[in-house]
Amino acid sequence: MSPHEHAGQCGPDTDAVTAAQHRLAVDGGVAVRSRPYPRWPPPASTEQERLVLEVLRSGSWGATQGRLVEQLAARLAGVHGARHGLCLANGTLALAVGLRALGVRPGDEVIVPAYTFIATATAAILMGAIPVFADIDPATLLIDPGSVESLVTSRTRAIVPVHLAGCPADMSRLVDLARRHGVPILEDAAQAHAARCDGRAVGAIGDLGAFSFQTSKNLSAGEGGALVTNDEELFVRAWSLHNVGRVPGGEWYQHEGVGWNLRLTEFQAAVLLPQLDLLPELIQRRERAAAYLARRIAAEVEGAVPASRPPWATTHAWHLFVLRYDASAFGGRSRDDAVRALAAEGIPCDEGYVSLDAIPALAAEIASQSTGRTPAAPCPASRAAADGAVMWIRQQVLLGDEEDLEDVVRALVKIQRGGGVT
Repeated sequence: MSPHEHAGQCGPDTDAVTAAQHRLAVDGGVAVRSRPYPRWPPPASTEQERLVLEVLRSGSWGATQGRLVEQLAARLAGVHGARHGLCLANGTLALAVGLRALGVRPGDEVIVPAYTFIATATAAILMGAIPVFADIDPATLLIDPGSVESLVTSRTRAIVPVHLAGCPADMSRLVDLARRHGVPILEDAAQAHAARCDGRAVGAIGDLGAFSFQTSKNLSAGEGGALVTNDEELFVRAWSLHNVGRVPGGEWYQHEGVGWNLRLTEFQAAVLLPQLDLLPELIQRRERAAAYLARRIAAEVEGAVPASRPPWATTHAWHLFVLRYDASAFGGRSRDDAVRALAAEGIPCDEGYVSLDAIPALAAEIASQSTGRTPAAPCPASRAAADGAVMWIRQQVLLGDEEDLEDVVRALVKIQRGGGVT
């Protein structure tokens, strides 16, 4: 067979392969990548296996019997510059206990950002309080202190800033306004383990800080939560609330207050303690990867801009890599369609939250409290983020190498060059 005959036979197949590579995977083309990103949570370490087996064999599985939960609480407090730490069953209940420890009661108002996970609001509802939604800064996606201040009333009993995606909120302005109004702050640091704001670890900047150890979090035990504080009185209240009204050092059947059993188990502490040793290294890896990815996207992709990192964010925990999305730069392709296309190319991603002020179930719950407050106006920046201006890249992507990060860029470029809406 002559070379020309061979080329004539193979050319169409080659063209077909090339066409498939350029066609979006969501439309039947070949994906940018087929291999997975680093698994999260990561495979169990030898130390995790040793500690879990030690707990299993000991028979001391509960927090009141073993020693690991107390060790974990102390180490978490130390990492976050706090005197006291308390481990709980999950992050939502950590928020709820924190609010009750701060004196939040039925009918009180708690200011939370509209762009956050629903648990930030439902924690207030669990305490019979009313979540009041503050808007966000459209560049950083963090709670806007100006919006917060406009919402403070005589019924405001707590402000709950969220360190979204691992980026600290503007705690300097928030603490200042909270002090002026005599309102305490409970930091929602569920996504921000060991993040730093103006050099200070989050969690102990306000009156209390709440953390989560849910499966996706940067410290993960499947489920779990924690509180940290520098206020001993708040710690004792929270400790009692999470331990059926007992008091530290008291008798087993001595109940000085009304509380719940919200304790963490020794098994979860065994999974978490070794992760604390690795946390600084993983934060550094995520910081380097996020900086690289931001540079490469800026160089190659229009209309996908990383959320602005504010100057006070000394350390970003990078639970998520958040992009502000401009559909007009992607041929009119909606954010949701772009996320589906990106996922089909092998990139772990999400559309992000629904704005809390747009959730009918929350609106109905708030209306049922009938406090007489005039319903808050919609939060436009939060609505815009939720309705299509933001997409998330999941944090395990930031644990990959440069080639893994380049695949994100390739996938975005491929989608951008894919024409209009499919």
